[in-house]
Amino acid sequence: MNFDILLSPPHMGGEEFGKIKAAFDSNWIAPTGPMVDAFEAGLAELTGISHVAALSSGTAALHLAFRLAGVGPGDHVWLPSMTFIGGVAPALYQGARPTFLDSRERDMLVDLDLLNEALRGVPAAERPKVVVTTDLYGHVVDPVAMRAAADEYGFLWVSDAAESIGGTYGAVHAGKGAHFAVFSFNGNKIITTSGGGALASDDGEMIARARYLSTQAREPAPHYEHTTYGYNYRLSNLCAAVGVGQLEVLADRVAARRQIAERYRVGLETLSGFRMTSEDEVMRANRWLTTIRIDPDAAGVDREDVRLALERARIESRPLWKPMHMQPLFGECRFIGSNVAETAFATGLCLPSGSAMTDEQVDHVCHVIRDRVEARVG
Repeated sequence: MNFDILLSPPHMGGEEFGKIKAAFDSNWIAPTGPMVDAFEAGLAELTGISHVAALSSGTAALHLAFRLAGVGPGDHVWLPSMTFIGGVAPALYQGARPTFLDSRERDMLVDLDLLNEALRGVPAAERPKVVVTTDLYGHVVDPVAMRAAADEYGFLWVSDAAESIGGTYGAVHAGKGAHFAVFSFNGNKIITTSGGGALASDDGEMIARARYLSTQAREPAPHYEHTTYGYNYRLSNLCAAVGVGQLEVLADRVAARRQIAERYRVGLETLSGFRMTSEDEVMRANRWLTTIRIDPDAAGVDREDVRLALERARIESRPLWKPMHMQPLFGECRFIGSNVAETAFATGLCLPSGSAMTDEQVDHVCHVIRDRVEARVG
């Protein structure tokens, strides 16, 4: 269906085309070049993470993180259940055994109290080699609490910050403090390189290894020499040129999406049974997507009533991620928790949040929702 208001379309800043032209003029077209270097440097400066490898996708970055962490067949990897498949599938690439964790109620981030409780009850030999956290919809996991758990229980922490670039927890950028941080610049993200991602770490040797593996693990020889296998995962110089331009407007994009979230809050706060996803006092989420949850008993409508009403008005919205432990692919995997993620999926909706949305468009979305509620309740 063609929508008049999209969920999260790309939003160019105006300088990207000039940077692409510069890449063309220099003939740096292949997946190396000065724009890749500049993009990596810009990401390192933004995040405070010392070393960055620009890659073809966030999924590729997560795959490399698992490989660099030594994850192999039969190893335990713990992940949030409420996440996108790209944040889990690389564990299967490595033959690992996923265990899924429930969310906390207020923002659907992985429940760190639940994680610590579960780790205390697991014999050392069965503890996870890696624990992944997902900064869901731009909310940011507490880095101090998470790193403390990693240090106490001896796992490597991989921060899936694919959705949270520009977000912070206190003064700490999303992903900072993790052994590996993963970012995504897919076309629907808050900033984009068309397709792309990055792997970041304060361990320079690991990122050097990531660059090596991402370019087919080619040895420094005049011919093609290989002592191990790699991947074609490097970001192109052209896509990196877009990313360099997008980094220049990231602060504006975060401010715009936070303003959109606030306008939704004001526009919907009088509706019974509607609740915006909250954030910790010290957190500054980038609000990549504004999400709401709808209590059908209190609201008189459910998530699907609202989603379909928006669709009829040519407005795109989407249910929250379906938890991984509910997916047929992972039917045999262990799940730790209760029903928080399941309830969030059943009642939650992502609203259009593109940073180029006008106040009138946000108000129109609110109007369609209010009309549906009034029609159903009335």
